[in-house]
Amino acid sequence: MTESGAAGREVGGEGNFLELRHVHVARGERVVLHDVNLTMRAGEHVAILGPNGCGKSTLILAMTCQIYPMVRAGMRVRIFGRERWDLTELRRHFGIVSSGLYGAELPGERTAVSTGLDAVIAGFFSASALWPNLHVTGAMRDRAHEALERMDALHLARRLVGEMSAGERRRILIARALVHRPRQLLLDEPSNALDLAAQRELRETLRRLAREGTGLVLVTHHLGDILPEIERVILMRDGRIAADGGRAGLLTETRLSELFRVPVRIGRDEEWLHSW
Repeated sequence: MTESGAAGREVGGEGNFLELRHVHVARGERVVLHDVNLTMRAGEHVAILGPNGCGKSTLILAMTCQIYPMVRAGMRVRIFGRERWDLTELRRHFGIVSSGLYGAELPGERTAVSTGLDAVIAGFFSASALWPNLHVTGAMRDRAHEALERMDALHLARRLVGEMSAGERRRILIARALVHRPRQLLLDEPSNALDLAAQRELRETLRRLAREGTGLVLVTHHLGDILPEIERVILMRDGRIAADGGRAGLLTETRLSELFRVPVRIGRDEEWLHSW
């Protein structure tokens, strides 16, 4: 596990996490991403904002090689500086937290009767439970405890996932994504299905991770999800990148009204933004 962790730090380095050039993605018969050109630095904090159906989640799937771009002249995808990866190895270098209702994004039918600690350890194997054939090392258990501690979730280690609230399950899910100590964490609509208190707790936890040096790529259509630490914003519309720049220039009423095609008002509460 020490060698794996060292490799993650070496690959992440101080260079780019992602380089996309002339990327088109089709899902079924429909092209849903059109000529995407995008670079992200390792450790960078970025928000991807846009209406439902604009291609945000498909972009995350392309970033993580869960779907592949159409082969066209000039198309290029590089992740941590490399064009070819063994997917098992690649997934050690970033953590993925997908959207879902009431923790349904925790994989597999066995997760509900697993403890929080077991669910986090199973993240090493991308498994839903600790099956008897899986070899769990002491280092893995130490990493799992470390990830739970980073999420302020050590008290959930012995709790059954099936007995947890949506907010508690989301903490377990993010802890699973942190077990490899990734440089980059990708979050797709992380506050879905959370009540106001759980949203606040999640956002404060993500702020702490950002300050500790974990890069965040946050996909959302809620302005309130965009942490004060996020300085770069990418706006998406109809499968294309409509704008890419600093938050001050893009998170404006005019820009967002154009993006969502409805009048948008923005309020500010200390460091946070909210819209209606």
